[in-house]
Amino acid sequence: MREGKRIAAITTVIALFMAVLFAAAGQLPVYAAERKASAIYKVDTDKKIVALTFDISWGNKVPEPVLDVLEKEGVKKATFFLSGPWTLRHPEIAKRIHRMGYEIGSHGNLHKDFSNYPDSWIREQVQLAEKSIYQVTGVRTRLIRTPNGDFNPRVLRVLNSMGYTVIQWNTDSLDWKNPGTQAIVNRVLTRVVPGDIILMHASDSSKQIVDALPQIIEGLRAKGYQFVTVSELLSEANVKTQVQ
Repeated sequence: MREGKRIAAITTVIALFMAVLFAAAGQLPVYAAERKASAIYKVDTDKKIVALTFDISWGNKVPEPVLDVLEKEGVKKATFFLSGPWTLRHPEIAKRIHRMGYEIGSHGNLHKDFSNYPDSWIREQVQLAEKSIYQVTGVRTRLIRTPNGDFNPRVLRVLNSMGYTVIQWNTDSLDWKNPGTQAIVNRVLTRVVPGDIILMHASDSSKQIVDALPQIIEGLRAKGYQFVTVSELLSEANVKTQVQ
C-alpha cells in the first residue's frame, strides 16, 4: 500500500512537471474532455454552396408563404430551426416542413437567453423542445440554434455534451428588423461567401421575408450558388467555429 502511494505521488509530480513545461512553451496539451466547445458559423470551402436557414418561434402567417416560395423556386434543401412550443401549436406546418424534405433543427423551448440560466435549466429546455419536435415530426434534432443566438462557453459545453451541434450564421439577413425588402436582399447578396450559413426567419415577426426570398434565391443562383442543408454543409472540410 505504501509503495502504491509512493508511485501515485511520483506520477502526479511528473504530470505537474510536464504541464509546467508545456505551459512555458505555450503548448498546453488539450485532452478530449478539455477541448473548447464551439459554435459553427460557416464552412471554409471553394465550392459555391450555402445553407439557407430559417428560425421559427412565433405565428402561422409567414411560415407557409415561405414554404410556398421555396417550393415554387424549386429549392429542395434548407434548414429550419423550430421552437418546441411553436411546433406543438402549429403541428401541420411543422409536418409540412418535414414532408417537403427540409432539415429540422431545434430553436429551444422558451425564447430566452441560455446564458442567463443554469445548466439544469438549459438541459430541461432543450429536452422539452426535442420531445415536442419528435412528437410532431418524428425527427430527433441534433442541430440547435439558441434563442437570440445567445451563448457563452458554458452554454456551448452543455449543448455539446448533450450531443448537439450549435449553429450560428455568417450572413444575417436582418429580416427580423424589417428594414425593407430590398435592404434584406442586398444585405444577403453583398455579404454571401462560399460555405455560408445564412440567417433568415419564417416567424410572423419577419414581415418582409416572403417578398425578399424569391429575389435572394434568384440572386444567389445568378452568382452560381447551390443550396444545401446545414448537415450537408458540415460534411465539407474546414468548419469555421468560434467559442463566442
